[in-house]
Amino acid sequence: MNILQGKTALITGSDSGIGRAIALEFAKQGAQVVITYFSNEKNAAEVLDAIRASDGSAIVFQLDVSDEKQVAQVFASAIRKFGQLDILVNNAGVNGSNIPLAEMPTAVFDKTIKTNLYGTFFCCREFVKYMKGENRKGKIINVSSVHEEIA
Repeated sequence: MNILQGKTALITGSDSGIGRAIALEFAKQGAQVVITYFSNEKNAAEVLDAIRASDGSAIVFQLDVSDEKQVAQVFASAIRKFGQLDILVNNAGVNGSNIPLAEMPTAVFDKTIKTNLYGTFFCCREFVKYMKGENRKGKIINVSSVHEEIA
């Protein structure tokens, strides 16, 4: 049963790891998938190819979630392409380069916060703006890490 048939999902950081697995499973369940990646275009293309090889529908965008203008542009482009968004999966994140807190430079901390916190906010804000403007209901899934366990 394709429980996501007719739905469109935008998944940040879907070129690898958990995001990749989510993208592949959502496509398997019938969703149109918006694949995003920060720097690994090759991995994103592999996800796209895998989805299309299974007769799924997907598109790829490079996206730095810490850049609010880029987030708005990707959301607008995805909506133009598929006509709708129904699901947002905030999966993109960075880990602060595994630097212990006591040794972490402010620039690394800033990048971590901009990506992991602001990025989630920027994507949620665009998604909610779209949902309210279209009088639609959707789902937001936020993926987190276990980094608090190793700090």
